[in-house]
Amino acid sequence: MPRPEPLPRTVRLLLLARGVNQLGAFSLPFLAALISAGHGASLTVAGLVTAAFGLATIPSRLAGGALADRIGRRTTIVLGLCGCAVAQLVIAASASLAWTVAGALLLGLAFELYEPPSQAIIGESVPERQRVRAFSLLGAALAAGGMGAGLLAALLGRWDLRWLFVIDAATCLACALLIRLALPHDRPAPPGAGPAGTAVRPLRDRALMGVLATGTAYALINQQTVMTLPLALEQQGLPAADAGLLFTATAATTVLAQPLIALRRTSRLATPAALALAHLLLAAGLTGYALAHALPALLASAVVWSLGDLLVIGRVYALVTALAPPGASGRYLAVFGTGWGVAATLAPVLGTQLLARTGATALWSAMAALCLLLAALHLRVTQRPPVRRSAGTARGSATGAAAGTDPGDVPPSRPVRSAHR
Repeated sequence: MPRPEPLPRTVRLLLLARGVNQLGAFSLPFLAALISAGHGASLTVAGLVTAAFGLATIPSRLAGGALADRIGRRTTIVLGLCGCAVAQLVIAASASLAWTVAGALLLGLAFELYEPPSQAIIGESVPERQRVRAFSLLGAALAAGGMGAGLLAALLGRWDLRWLFVIDAATCLACALLIRLALPHDRPAPPGAGPAGTAVRPLRDRALMGVLATGTAYALINQQTVMTLPLALEQQGLPAADAGLLFTATAATTVLAQPLIALRRTSRLATPAALALAHLLLAAGLTGYALAHALPALLASAVVWSLGDLLVIGRVYALVTALAPPGASGRYLAVFGTGWGVAATLAPVLGTQLLARTGATALWSAMAALCLLLAALHLRVTQRPPVRRSAGTARGSATGAAAGTDPGDVPPSRPVRSAHR
């Protein structure tokens, strides 16, 4: 297997910074616990506040994309990270439920600001043939940070839940400082400008809306494996804490399986075929969750699930980046990312209702069936990324107009070029 091309310095620094940030990203799962235990609120109130946080992330994601294309990627990332740090410190220092709720809403409004510009930097800083690998490495960096986050949460959570938010705020500020010092300043395109001065309207792009629909369904399934898994394990007669082992297996697979992305057979798959294969793997893993009743079998299912997840993340973000007109990838990625906010809001309600009414086996079987449906839909409706040719070469800058071709449609030996501002 040939050695992969090195990623641009900008992308490598961004991956490092996001890994540092993810190292402290363990406070959010404990928000409901802090509201309930720290302020004596009912579980219903805690659930409503958590749902309000999820709703707030939707305008946050859209604002992040708009700001990224207007004031610049680096500035928007720093703004979002600092906003998260302030909100987390408010939650940690709050002496009343009202201040905690205010901090949670502020955190939701800042939480997704830095995602679209981070993704836009990656999409615009590498040539088309490297995009799938670069986005997959972003997932690996977040997974690696997540493994360390779990250990820190286990240590600090036994002391005081408020310290989780303090440490999370510190990692946000450290990430913001690294981004501010290491990434070059970018000059965004004029607001609303697309090719030849045309207005950019992501919501009118049918191809993007198709990817958003399937992506939201995938995000809903993904969130079930996070939010509902501990409850499902208890219903299957296993300790809820075993979910931590499954999360660790998932993160480790995401990191260790990165070489699979660079395999010639994998990279040459067209995007619709790759996404269909990914959802077949997801369905197989979820079927394992439905049938398994012992930890070793569940761990094996988690590994299979993670391989499908790894294929999805790289391909789908590369596709959205390729669909975006020059200078508009931030807005396109933001619109696509709203599906995660919808999923974060609906998943707890849907998962707990299915679990209560039908049981864990039916829950995972339903999610596996949805994966099979998505696999068929990708083969029929998902478009290949458009081929855009322009003069210029990929220089690894943090800004610019990124062209898009499907890595599965272009032989590795064929030169692929993209224009960067």
